[in-house]
Amino acid sequence: MEQQIYKGKLIQFHPLKVTKKEQLTKNTFSLEFEIPGNLKENFKFEAGQFVSIKFIAHGEEVINDYSMTSAPYEKKICLGIKVNSPSGATSELFRNYNVGDELMVGEPSGRFTLVSKPSEFRTIVAFAAGIGITPVLSHFKNILHTEPRTRLFLFFGNKSSEEVIYREQLDNLARMHGERLQIFYFFSKEQTADQFFYGRLDERKLNLIINQILHLDDTDEESTIWDAVDEVLICGKGEMIKSLANACYHHGIPKKNIHFELFEEYNDDIYPVEKEFPLIENVEVKFKMLGKDYETHLPDNREKILQQLLIQNFPVPYSCKSGICGSCECYLEEGEVELLENEYLTEKEEAQGKILACMSIVKSKKIKLNFDLS
Repeated sequence: MEQQIYKGKLIQFHPLKVTKKEQLTKNTFSLEFEIPGNLKENFKFEAGQFVSIKFIAHGEEVINDYSMTSAPYEKKICLGIKVNSPSGATSELFRNYNVGDELMVGEPSGRFTLVSKPSEFRTIVAFAAGIGITPVLSHFKNILHTEPRTRLFLFFGNKSSEEVIYREQLDNLARMHGERLQIFYFFSKEQTADQFFYGRLDERKLNLIINQILHLDDTDEESTIWDAVDEVLICGKGEMIKSLANACYHHGIPKKNIHFELFEEYNDDIYPVEKEFPLIENVEVKFKMLGKDYETHLPDNREKILQQLLIQNFPVPYSCKSGICGSCECYLEEGEVELLENEYLTEKEEAQGKILACMSIVKSKKIKLNFDLS
C-alpha cells in the first residue's frame, strides 16, 4: 500500500492486476481489475464512484481519475477510459499496460452517488455525453438490480454513432428490463432520420425532451413523466452540465436532486450567484489544508470562494459545486461570509462555524479557513 496526496485528498493506493482489456471505440478502451481477497473491504464502492490510477507515462508518474462502469453487486472494478490525445498520458496507459500487469489503484472515492430506495416507486432521468456514460452505466445497472419499482430514462449524446461506447451493454439492459429503462441516442455531428435526435444535449434540447418524450404519463393521466422525476443525473463537460442543471432547476427539479459529475477541469460556477453583495476588493484569504498553511488574495467578492481558489490553482477538495456533497466543507475561523445555499450542513454544524466553500461569498476584508476538519 502507498499513500499520496492528490487533489487535496490523501489517497490509499494498492497494486491490482489487470484481468481484462478491451478497445471499445477508436479512442476509448476498458480495463478490468481483480480484487484480491485481502482488499475486498478496501475496494467496496457505491455506484457512480471513481478510482485514481497511478502509472508511468513518458517517463513520469501520472495520476488520473477514471469512473467505474461496474455496479457494486458485480464485485469487480471496470473502467471506461478515453484517449484524448495520441501523445497524452492516457494513450501511454493504453499502449503500455496489458492483461497480467499491475497498476497502483486508489481506493474508491466520489460523491456522484444516490441513496438506494428499493421499496419506492421513483423516476430517474440521466443525461450523459461521450465518456460521461461510465458512472451512469454503473448507476443504471445497480438500480435495475436493487430497485424493482424504479424506472429510468437515459439521454445519451455523442458526436456520431461510431463513437457510442457501451451501446451493446446498454441496449441489452433495455431489452432485459422492458419499459423500466428507455434509452435515446443523440448525435451532434451525424445527421439523423429524425431531426429531434440531432444536436447537443443542452437547455434547448431539454425543453424538447420534456415536451415530446417526457410529456404523457401512462400511470397518471393528470401529470407528465417530468412531473414525476425524483432524481436527475448529468455527466459530461462543464458547459453541458451548467446548461442542463440550470434548465432542470428552472423546470422544477430541486438542486439537491440534480446530481452531476464533471469530466474536465471547470472553474465556472454551475449555478450563478443571483444575490448582489456590497463589493469588497483585494480580500486576504488564509487557509489550512492537509496540515499546510496557504495565503492568497482574491480580486473581489463577486464569485464564490471555491471558484476563486480553483482559478488560482489551489488543490482545494470539491465535487458538486452546488452545496450538496460536502467535499469543500471547512471551518470559518476568522472573517465573515454568507452561505448562499446548503443541503449538507446541519444547523448545529453551521453554528459551530462550518461553511461550504462552493456556496460562500466573502463579506469581510479578511477570512481564515480550515479544511482540516479532524
